[in-house]
Amino acid sequence: MMESKPLVVVESPTKVRTLKKYLGNRFNIAATVGHIRDLPEKEMGIDLEKGFTPKYRTIPGKQKVIATLKQAAGDATEIFLAPDPDREGEAIAWHTAEVLKNKDRKFHRVLFHELTREGIQTAMASPQPLNRDKYEAQQTRRILDRIVGYQISPLLWRKVKSGLSAGRVQSVALRIICDRERAIQAFRPEEYWSITAHLEGDTPPPFSAKLIKKNDKKIKIPNQTSADAVLRELTGIDMRVREIQKKTVRRNPFPPFTTSKLQQEAIRKLRFSAKKTMLVAQQLYEGIELGPGEPVGLITYMRTDSTRIANEAAEEAIKLVGERFGTEYTIEKPRFFKNRKKVQDAHEAIRPTSVFYTPETVARHLTREQLDLYTLIWKRFVASQMKQALIDQTSLSIKAGLYQFQASGSTVKFAGFMALYMSIDDELESEKKDAPLPELSEQMVLKLIQLEPKQHFTLPPPRYSEASLVKELEENGIGRPSTYANILSTIRDKQYVNLVKGYFKPSELGFIVNDLLTVNFPDVVDVEFTAKMEDDLDRIEASERDSQEILRQFYQSFKKELDS
Repeated sequence: MMESKPLVVVESPTKVRTLKKYLGNRFNIAATVGHIRDLPEKEMGIDLEKGFTPKYRTIPGKQKVIATLKQAAGDATEIFLAPDPDREGEAIAWHTAEVLKNKDRKFHRVLFHELTREGIQTAMASPQPLNRDKYEAQQTRRILDRIVGYQISPLLWRKVKSGLSAGRVQSVALRIICDRERAIQAFRPEEYWSITAHLEGDTPPPFSAKLIKKNDKKIKIPNQTSADAVLRELTGIDMRVREIQKKTVRRNPFPPFTTSKLQQEAIRKLRFSAKKTMLVAQQLYEGIELGPGEPVGLITYMRTDSTRIANEAAEEAIKLVGERFGTEYTIEKPRFFKNRKKVQDAHEAIRPTSVFYTPETVARHLTREQLDLYTLIWKRFVASQMKQALIDQTSLSIKAGLYQFQASGSTVKFAGFMALYMSIDDELESEKKDAPLPELSEQMVLKLIQLEPKQHFTLPPPRYSEASLVKELEENGIGRPSTYANILSTIRDKQYVNLVKGYFKPSELGFIVNDLLTVNFPDVVDVEFTAKMEDDLDRIEASERDSQEILRQFYQSFKKELDS
C-alpha cells in the first residue's frame, strides 16, 4: 500500500504531470479522467415522485479508475479535490468524495485557475469546503436535461422515427436555425439603385461620394427609370463642397477573451470549430512541456464569462508593452473591464499565465494549432493594456442642385493597441474605411469625372455560421460557454442541421423535429424561457433559489404539455 500522504484528485492525467512537478513528493496525485458517476444510460434514473432524486451509477468502465483512486488514497486523512473550477468540476468533486468517504477523512476543494507554480501554491494554501450550491446547480441542469430528453424522445420515435432524441438546449439552438431558414425562404428581394459621383478636387487623390438626399430628405431610387430621371436632373450641375467635418475618434481595445468571444474569434480568424478551440485551449491550460520535465500551464482556466483580470497580470503586460513598443504605447495604470450583467465571477478572463511566455519563446514547444490559439490569446490580452488608437475622420457633404452627396475618409493618426492586435471586427472595419480624402475647402467646386448608377437587390438575412450562432446563444443567455461547443456538435451529429459552406442549414429531419416540438412543447423551445432557466441555475449557484422549487415549477407545466 502507498504510504498515506494526502491525496490530490484532478480530472485529467495531463494535469497530474504538471502538478507532480510543483507539488513534489509531499502528495499522491490521481486523476478521475472526467466524470466517474452519472445517471444510468438505459433508464431515466430520476425519481419524479420523490423530489426528483437522481440515481447515480458508476459509469461503465470507470471501476478501474475508482479502484486506483482508492488505492492512491490509502489511509490518508486529507483529500484535496481539484477537478476543474466550474460546475462540472464541482460535480466530479462531490462524486469523488462519495466514493472515497470514510469516518476519519477530511475533504477540501481546491480551485486551480492557472497551472503555474504560484497558481498551484496559492490554491493549495487556501482550500475551501465543497460548494453545495454549485453542485446543486450542475445537478439541476442534469435533471432538467434528462427529464426533457427522456420524456420527449419517445414521442419523436412514435411520430417521426426511432432513435431520435431531443435535448433541452439543443432544441432551442435548432429552433433558432429553423426560424432563420424560414425567414430566408419567405424573403422576397426588392430592387433599389445607388448613384455614386467620382470626383476630384484641386489636389489628388480622386475620391467618390454617395447620393443620399434630395430636398434634405433621404432619397430612395426604386428602379432604373427613377435612376435615369435623377441622372438627367444632375447633368451640368455644379458639385460644390457644402460642409467639412473633421474629428479624431479614440478607439479602446477589447477586453481579454471570455470563452464565447474566444470561440467566435478562433472560428473567424483561425477557422477552428468551437469544439476544436476548446480542445486546444484545454491543452494550453493543463500544461505544455517547455523543457524536459517542465510542464507549465500557459493560459488561465478557459471556461469563463468574466472579463476580470488580476492586477499583477495587467501590470506585467504594461511592463512588457513598455519594453517592446516604448512609452508612447504604455498606459499609466491597468485598464480593467466591467462585466456584462451579473456573471459568475469566480474566474478571470482567459489570459496568458505570464506575458513573458511570448509566442516566439514558446513556439518550438507548441503544435501549429496550439501556437495559433496561444498567439491570439496573448495578443488580445497584451493589447488590452495598451494605449487607445486615434483615428482622424473627415466627412464631407456635397451639394448639387436639390441633391446632396456624402463622402468620408479616415486615417490612423496613432495605432495604439492596433499595432499589436485587431479583432476580426476591427479588421473588417478598417478594410471598409474609405480612403483618405484630399485637402478641400468649403464652397469649392469639384470636378465631376463620372456619375455611376448601380442596381442592387435587398438580401435575405444570412444563415448562422458557428461564430454567429455562438454570439446569438450568448446574447440570448442560452447555454453557458462550457456548453456551446457541445450544442453545435450535437445538432450536427443528430443530422438535424448540415454545415453548408460554413453555414448552418436545417435538414428535413431538423424541420420536422423542430415543428413537432414547437407545436407541442412551446416552452421547451422558447428562447426566453430557456434563458430564464439559465438564470435560475445561476441563482441556485448563488444560493438565491431552491433547486426543488425550480424543478417542481418546470415539471408542472412540462407535464401538462406532455400529457396533451
